[in-house]
Amino acid sequence: MNFTRRANADWNGGIMDGKGTVKLGSGAFEGAYSFKSRFSEDEEQKATNPEELIAAAHAGCYTMALSGNLGKAGYAPKNIHTTANVKIEKQGDGFVIPNIDLQTTADVDGISDDEFQKIAEETKKTCPVSQVLSGAEISLKAELTKASAA
Repeated sequence: MNFTRRANADWNGGIMDGKGTVKLGSGAFEGAYSFKSRFSEDEEQKATNPEELIAAAHAGCYTMALSGNLGKAGYAPKNIHTTANVKIEKQGDGFVIPNIDLQTTADVDGISDDEFQKIAEETKKTCPVSQVLSGAEISLKAELTKASAA
């Protein structure tokens, strides 16, 4: 099976005063983002940021993959909850994501902690989002369009 998933982003204005929207191709989410929503701790804002979207993708993928790997090992998870914390920090003239911390809890009958840890660690290595975040080839097709004559 091969699938391509899409998301779109639009941005209007400069980096500091501009605003944007992101929309999932499925239509399940559409939301605003801005410089402030990315680089402030204002919990009152109703806007997202790229790192939060990466965290959501990683938490969702890891949790689903862990459920599958537990099932393959003969265990039936009742509940799995994962939080992904994506850190962004300034380094030199730019910003980097130095690490992502996954925190997961699972309610699984009949499994020892050692076995659970083994499966959880293997899942961290094999979930597709973990793999892509460890370093992926990124291709780009860029096209310049002119909204108005300069």
